[in-house]
Amino acid sequence: MSNPIIIKKNVDPKGILIAFGVIALWFSSLIVLLRLNVDFSSPWTYLGILVQTHLYTGLFITAHDAMHGLVSSRKKTNHAIGWLAAILFSYNFYWKLFPKHHEHHRHVATELDPDYHASGNFFLWYWRFITTYVNWWQFILMAITFNLLKLVVPQENLIVFWMLPAVLSTLQLFYFGTYLPHKGQPENTHHSRTQSKNHVWAFISCYFFGYHYEHHDSPGTPWWRLWRVKERQFEEKKITSSH
Repeated sequence: MSNPIIIKKNVDPKGILIAFGVIALWFSSLIVLLRLNVDFSSPWTYLGILVQTHLYTGLFITAHDAMHGLVSSRKKTNHAIGWLAAILFSYNFYWKLFPKHHEHHRHVATELDPDYHASGNFFLWYWRFITTYVNWWQFILMAITFNLLKLVVPQENLIVFWMLPAVLSTLQLFYFGTYLPHKGQPENTHHSRTQSKNHVWAFISCYFFGYHYEHHDSPGTPWWRLWRVKERQFEEKKITSSH
């Protein structure tokens, strides 16, 4: 792979606007879906699940960017937004995620990497991924919230549009953001793979985090600029191969 390409520009105010945009879309979509008549014969139900799953993933990606200081250059604001995005995603605790994520960057695909499972087995690896980041407090807080919300929202809607998309999002994050990039311990500087250049699919699949080598190569680049890193590396490859 080529030398690191760093697209480091001031993220203010775009980082904050994008972060609050993701949070607002998640919240607005949830409000609409919780009022929707759940009909499993209707494609709108399944579309709603997919959209809400993608927006849950956006919450986590926002928290992730905050861990790299990429939501705002103001440290307190940056961490506050990251904390909010994480807590909205089934009560994930930002300050628990923070050190583990930086351990992942320091020790990619080694026994010290909390995101890695040497077996390469999808199910064992996913179980490790979940048990590393999910704790009993989250189950307790989710249970309390569920029982309060069901006083005013149909229980079926809560399960289908609030709980199920959160679970599906963990699969999306794991498969596209951890399993595919790191399985088999790729032999390069960052032990990471990358998706082929397709910005539409890269966004839909996991907010450009399929461009995972690029993320490890340029951790100071926010998710919404990762496609530029991919473009630069793609152009470099074309130039190199033409010589």
